[in-house]
Amino acid sequence: MLEWIEDGGIASPAGFSAGGVYTGVKTYGEQPRLDLGLLTSDRPCTAAGVFTQSTVPGAPVLLSREHLTDGRAQALVVNSGCSNVAMGARGLRDARTMASLAATKCGVDPRDVLVGSTGVIGRPLPMENIEQGIADVAPDREGGAAFARSIMTTDTVHKQRAARFEVDGRSYTVGGVAKGSGMVHPDMATVFCFMTTDAPVELELLRALLREVADVSINMVDVDMDTSTSDTMLLMANGAAGGTPIAVGSPAAEALHAAVEAVAIALARELARDGEGARTLIEVEVIGAADLEDARRAARTISSSPLVKTMVTGCDPNLGRVMMALGRSGAKVDVDRTSVFIGSSCAFRSGVPSDVDYAALSKEMDAAEVSIRVDLGLGEARATAWGCDLTEGYVRINADYTT
Repeated sequence: MLEWIEDGGIASPAGFSAGGVYTGVKTYGEQPRLDLGLLTSDRPCTAAGVFTQSTVPGAPVLLSREHLTDGRAQALVVNSGCSNVAMGARGLRDARTMASLAATKCGVDPRDVLVGSTGVIGRPLPMENIEQGIADVAPDREGGAAFARSIMTTDTVHKQRAARFEVDGRSYTVGGVAKGSGMVHPDMATVFCFMTTDAPVELELLRALLREVADVSINMVDVDMDTSTSDTMLLMANGAAGGTPIAVGSPAAEALHAAVEAVAIALARELARDGEGARTLIEVEVIGAADLEDARRAARTISSSPLVKTMVTGCDPNLGRVMMALGRSGAKVDVDRTSVFIGSSCAFRSGVPSDVDYAALSKEMDAAEVSIRVDLGLGEARATAWGCDLTEGYVRINADYTT
């Protein structure tokens, strides 16, 4: 049984502390502005990560990949406003300096510090600001919200969730934060998503679990079909709640997987809901696919289609947009066995359009959330993806991003 923690976040699991400060790196966003965050554990963690598939990765991605080769971490330092991407040798040197400064602050080995940077590409980090921020930040058990705010770029709200679960009479907690409103498209990872747990978890399970969870949560989100150079998803487990280490195949592994997945999906939905300029969350569910990859491919293509997005923007229940995206998805489709639901109405069934009250459906689509469900009628596989509508606000935000 999963119990959601009100206002819970990345510091909710035992043994973790977090905080955020303003250093002057980020020059945009509403006050009070925060742009540097620090997360630390009171003991070493097993840790795993998945990162951008971009061939132009940021220096923090390269460094964190290196530091995770031994599956250990004890702290995470992150800044927003500047991504430290495409900065050559200086970029990697600055990322190492961030790790070293945070290590000294937390009293840990620099190799046990992970680093993240997000923001404008191709500009140097102002390291004097970063150094002062690391000196000033004071992580504590109540600092999860400040950490969540410190990693925001064009996000309008900070995103954090936490939940408890129980195994054999012992209670464990999973917490997480995420950021991302633009440059969000499924290609692991599509955003920043940092997660913690006080459960003791063996490294083999942690790595496999994170990859599987990423594929049903963060990797199923789209805002604008662009993938960032800084995308990072991390999971740190410090074992502070005690108990036998959870291993692959153990009875507790299923409960842990369910909790991590639930928190990650909740964060994924909030990322899509807060897409740049967005007014409407779009949930696309594909069922009856021939296999899981087809289900995911179809759901992601529909949720990322600019024409489907603008269909939702205009509350225009245009079945053709959904059929178009489905047809180019690469998923196996038999039109005569396919059904499409927009909102509560079946718009297409068994090869032909249904008799739908489009005026009523248009009114139904004027909502904070619109669902699209496709039944391919070919098998048992299913997948869900999340996107958002495409508005003039998205164009304005990105037209003025650096000017």
